[in-house]
Amino acid sequence: MATALIILAAGQGTRMNSDLPKVLHRLAGAPVLVHAMTVGASLEPERTVIVAGHEAEAVTRAAKAHDETAEVVIQAEQLGTGHAVAQALPALKGFTGKVIVLYGDTPLIRPETLDALAKSPAGITVLGFTASDPRRYGRLIVAGDRLERIVEYKGATEAERAVRLCNSGVVAVESALLNELVAGLTNDNAAGEYYLTDIVAAARKRGITADIVICDEAETLGVDTRAQLAQAEAAFQARARAEAQENGVTLTAPETVFFAFDTVVGRDTVISPNVVFGPGVTVESGAEILPFCHLEGCHISRGARVGPFARLRPGAELAEDVHVGNFVEIKNAILDEGVKVGHLTYLGDAHVGEHTNIGAGTVTCNYDGVSKHRTEIGAHAFIGSDTMLVAPVKVGAGALTATGSVITEDVPDDALAVARSRQVTKSGLARKLFDKMKAAKAKRQKEI
Repeated sequence: MATALIILAAGQGTRMNSDLPKVLHRLAGAPVLVHAMTVGASLEPERTVIVAGHEAEAVTRAAKAHDETAEVVIQAEQLGTGHAVAQALPALKGFTGKVIVLYGDTPLIRPETLDALAKSPAGITVLGFTASDPRRYGRLIVAGDRLERIVEYKGATEAERAVRLCNSGVVAVESALLNELVAGLTNDNAAGEYYLTDIVAAARKRGITADIVICDEAETLGVDTRAQLAQAEAAFQARARAEAQENGVTLTAPETVFFAFDTVVGRDTVISPNVVFGPGVTVESGAEILPFCHLEGCHISRGARVGPFARLRPGAELAEDVHVGNFVEIKNAILDEGVKVGHLTYLGDAHVGEHTNIGAGTVTCNYDGVSKHRTEIGAHAFIGSDTMLVAPVKVGAGALTATGSVITEDVPDDALAVARSRQVTKSGLARKLFDKMKAAKAKRQKEI
């Protein structure tokens, strides 16, 4: 059956104590909302509708940046979850299939859980969990093996509050039925809100089946506070580390490695302690990431070795068997097979040919204060230590730059470029200068 998503993301999240909407706070390098959109996308929905409210423009930008096909509708007044879904339904006009309602602040639901919801044959299927501490969750009231109704905590009796089976808020409903049930909602309750949960009792009165899919409580964690954001981060990282190890990745100190929401690491890669992945990183099989590296927006090929203390920024492309050593930063640069960049170097806006060696302290001077410029280095070249490559500039294949050179002109293939002043040595002058400076210092101190 075809599916569509409605993702509720209109709340302000006052308990976050932030100017930023709660769904835009970052988890594993991406807004919490993006996590909800990503798991929803696993169903390959025909349509995705985001319901925004507080700071709607910012929420829209984040949603569109992740999925430009997503449609955003506005809930000007926050009058409850049922009211929020009502704002989204016109955007689903003409859709026939199952609608799944998700929450933009609930980022940890697994794809297999959503798949079970989508495949449920019941008219309405609710995602539930057994709570360790039910607190103020809505309760799922069951008769036999069927869900009869959902009771919000505020309106529940003591007997109903004793029930430990709780409502996550996530629900799957056939589209035509959802339109009918939402149209019939009222706000005759203790909070004066239109509860989406009331559709279960309404459907049961009509003889429509309602079912429950049970998930682990950890999947339903909502991010309403900074503490819950930290909980969600810890849960995400624990899950990501376990999945990496199951997929054949070696983590020598798993608790110190932090993945982004979209990190891809191939098997037989070894990741050392204190490595942080930002968004957009792919590491192929058999690579090695040494301690204290920060990687973002880069691609690392098979057999490459990175670190320790290396930083790869967006656009860094490392081919097979490349070595990037300590205190090296790579940005928007392609390093071909076998390139070695041992230490203390910055390569930005550059292309380095295969098996070239980059000496310590090399810098591609790519920015002139207005524009970025590119450096091209050919294959099998040797860039001497402390070379400044003033872009735009090209160094040919097999060429050599002398240590301490400032290269401002292109260097032909197989040529040697020396760009430094000739050394001048004055015998005995150092002692005379030191004696003069010490005498001047002693005179100043005496005057004081």
